[in-house]
Amino acid sequence: MHLVLNSFGASVRKENGLFAVSTASVKQMLHPRDVRSISVTKGARISSDAVLLAIENEIDVLFVDGLGMPKGRVWSVKYGSISDIRRQQLEFFYSNGAVEWVKEVVLEKMNHQIALLLSLKTGQADKIKRLLGNAINSIEDYKNKIRKANGEVVSDIAPSLRGWEGAASRRYFQSITLCLPEAYQFPKRSQHPAVDKFNSMLNYGYGMLYGKIEGALIKAGIDPYIGIFHRDDYNRPALVFDIIEKYRVWVDYVMIQLARQDAMSEECFRQEGNGLLLDGLGKRIVIQSVNDYLAEIIKMKGIERSRGEHINRYARQLATFFLKNK
Repeated sequence: MHLVLNSFGASVRKENGLFAVSTASVKQMLHPRDVRSISVTKGARISSDAVLLAIENEIDVLFVDGLGMPKGRVWSVKYGSISDIRRQQLEFFYSNGAVEWVKEVVLEKMNHQIALLLSLKTGQADKIKRLLGNAINSIEDYKNKIRKANGEVVSDIAPSLRGWEGAASRRYFQSITLCLPEAYQFPKRSQHPAVDKFNSMLNYGYGMLYGKIEGALIKAGIDPYIGIFHRDDYNRPALVFDIIEKYRVWVDYVMIQLARQDAMSEECFRQEGNGLLLDGLGKRIVIQSVNDYLAEIIKMKGIERSRGEHINRYARQLATFFLKNK
């Protein structure tokens, strides 16, 4: 299970080798083997003994903000000791070999976008089907441009790639909103802050995914801050922003299903300034839905694992890839 402390006053501490989780209304004892990760939000507490118990059992401890984005984490010191992987990671990302790697990441994202739009065509009116088809054709055109892009290093083609990726994503989200109930439709993608229900849900789901990808990279011995495609400003986990492109569609799908089922009541959201944020109930629904989806077993490249484990496998494979590219 993924333990989430997102209510004011909630706490977790260690008792007799177990996690003791307390809220205003209940106390629960959990064995470490049953806990995959612990997320702590503002107003909740975790004791140092509970943190050490988590470290001993290789359980992620994340401190997250109101958008579900990790702001800090605690992990075992052994995860940060694989210097050879990180040295090769740095050398690879600033070599000409990284050009094809980045192109494949962006192309995979677009392939997933097309697959989701194709699935949304089922049961739609002819006009919507036609608009979805036009968007798919447009994304295919951007894919062709990316395939033809050439450069010695990523910086040679990065501005063009970002432009094509952004244009394709705009067509993608313009198509998604056509397939949502009216209460969840949105004029454009909005982030900090979201100004509508669907983007509010999407932002929180992406925040959860950031945390899971960052944790997978750290455990594999990879530095999440050494990326190449997205901005590497100080204190930004650039590689997480690169890798998440491969998996964003999973969150997109979950949020589309929640919207279509009208699972989010008005009390799931709260207005804060010019933005609309998920409130307590909304966070619980999104957290449970994303974790359930990541726990489902699927086959990828002939291997049956949960979606979450496929992320971990990819991180380990990436570490091996860096070492082989000395």
